Amino acid sequence: MSKLPPVLRNLPLPVIASPMFIISTPKLVIEQCKAGIVGSMPALNARPASQLDEWLHEIEEGLAAHNRAHPDRPAAPYAINQIVHKSNDRLEHDMEAVVRRKVPIIITSLGARPDVNDAIHSYGGVVLHDVINNSFAHKAVEKGADGLIAVAAGAGGHAGVKSPFALVQEIREWFDGPIALSGAIANGGAILAAQAMGADFAYIGSAFIATVEARASDAYKQAIVEGTSDDIVYSSLFTGVHGNYLKSSIRASGLDPDHLPESDPSKMSFGGGEGSKKAWKDIWGSGQGIGAVKEVVHVAELVTRLKREYAEARSRLSLPVPTPA
Repeated sequence: MSKLPPVLRNLPLPVIASPMFIISTPKLVIEQCKAGIVGSMPALNARPASQLDEWLHEIEEGLAAHNRAHPDRPAAPYAINQIVHKSNDRLEHDMEAVVRRKVPIIITSLGARPDVNDAIHSYGGVVLHDVINNSFAHKAVEKGADGLIAVAAGAGGHAGVKSPFALVQEIREWFDGPIALSGAIANGGAILAAQAMGADFAYIGSAFIATVEARASDAYKQAIVEGTSDDIVYSSLFTGVHGNYLKSSIRASGLDPDHLPESDPSKMSFGGGEGSKKAWKDIWGSGQGIGAVKEVVHVAELVTRLKREYAEARSRLSLPVPTPA
């Protein structure tokens, strides 16, 4: 049995919405939390940097208003993603804001730092760290992470290459803290499957791009609706680290998605510079699970669908186990 911190217990649906560069804003986060899942956004989405504190206040006020109006179904907690890579020259500023606001959950990516973890722990916050393999998982926990986000093959954006079965199995052999699984999860059956493998939560991003509240272009949302796993390409060209992207957006930028060159790893860009912005604004990230997304809907409607499918999957698996003849 996993040891979950109080803030992650008793969610109506075991889902954490992944923070999406450019796309996730307070509007999306608030609706995700109101629907009963952990909503999240990258700190870097607030521009200029001074806007971050305003956005954190907006989220807190929005969730507090919901809780006053609906004491019987309080909102889920929210999370802020911090890019710990050295290219993020805003990290110190943004950390001051999240500590001042006592953000309940911090998702750290592209590096694990004890000083960042200590700052979050100073007020009782919880740190979840992105990992793509078991070795990185060990390092993250050794440096103070409370939980892990296992980013398996098929995830949108900077994805790993490990099968979710192998990745969760290896981590769960030694780690009894919270694990969220990321990688092509876009329906309720996949949420239950993540739990069956040993994860506590499904980590879902791409399905939320095709929601009314997401800050994505109509063309991007429609590409998610029309796309399947065949429309995804895995490439390191755009940021220096391999990630999954929609082929249609690559073609629209004048490139052949089936014949992309490798990038120079020394030119990695994660901190929101021009290269980074082009990668996510013009070259659209997406996971392989988008075949389950059939239309653009409100967040509440998407989460309602996930809850229904999750319940149906649980019901199917409640059948008696066959006994050998």
